[in-house]
Amino acid sequence: MQKLVFITQAVDAEHPVLAATIPKIRALAARVDEVVVLAQSARAERLPENVDVRVFGSQARAGRGLRFERELARSLPTDGVVAHMIPLYVLLAAPLVRPRRIPLVLWYTHWKATWKLRAAERLATAIVSVDRRSFPLDSPKVRPIGHGIDVTEFSCTDRTNGEGVRALVLGRYSPAKGLPTILAAVGQVDGVTLEIHGAALNGLEREHRRELERFGFELGDAVPRADLPKLFARADLLVNNMRAGAPDKVVYEAAAACLPVLASNPVFDELFGEFPLQFERQDPGRLAERLRWFASLAQEERAEIGRALRERVAERHSVETWADGVLEAVR
Repeated sequence: MQKLVFITQAVDAEHPVLAATIPKIRALAARVDEVVVLAQSARAERLPENVDVRVFGSQARAGRGLRFERELARSLPTDGVVAHMIPLYVLLAAPLVRPRRIPLVLWYTHWKATWKLRAAERLATAIVSVDRRSFPLDSPKVRPIGHGIDVTEFSCTDRTNGEGVRALVLGRYSPAKGLPTILAAVGQVDGVTLEIHGAALNGLEREHRRELERFGFELGDAVPRADLPKLFARADLLVNNMRAGAPDKVVYEAAAACLPVLASNPVFDELFGEFPLQFERQDPGRLAERLRWFASLAQEERAEIGRALRERVAERHSVETWADGVLEAVR
């Protein structure tokens, strides 16, 4: 393959949600001659020389659409177009690329099945997602390719210091994250301390954060992506209660750092395997039982879980296997 167009919202290493897109762009660039990235916004980043970033952002919605079409037209011909997470990009790109028989692939992992997603499913030549269950429509076009974690960003840490369990929660202050269940469960278990960091990007999330203050825990702000390894290193456990249908990327990142995880999403059954690391999403009592079980484990037992999780991420969810899966879908 010679050239690929990759469409995304932002190219920004400091973005609280989209910073992980950059390793994916690098992985794609290592496999093709040229990658043209169309982004709504971009900050100067160190990207390979064969990556050309073009911005189509505009204050007016109509302006964004016109600039999108112009930049995409300038990027043609291409061997394939990949839309990252936004079904609208497929709808806008299809009139230009489908008549030319250019493959149009959508990467999507979320529970929302909007009318735009349904239309994009019909127009895309293929859909790639973490797991078949992480795409909310029943479609023969779906190909599971893992989450795309840059495992080299994370390393295993000796967590033999201290007593008790240092639990960590990362993610936006969204109701979809199920934080009340986590906070209520931790409040039931002696010896478990909790560190929380996240962004509140809209009014709903800011209001939800204020509601969480009643539990009495300190609620930290979002941290730069570069600080994730340090957060993982000083924790014993990550707890994640994201609603089913969208396997949270931070679970795979923590696992890549050999950090054990408790999570409720059924999609993680493939990652967790034989380890009893899942709990019922809206049951603080069951999560409290899992926390007590984890607290009872010896340090070597915890380390064994962490090593196994890292091996599975490297094998099935690395950015390299993700890029291979995307290009296979394009082909």
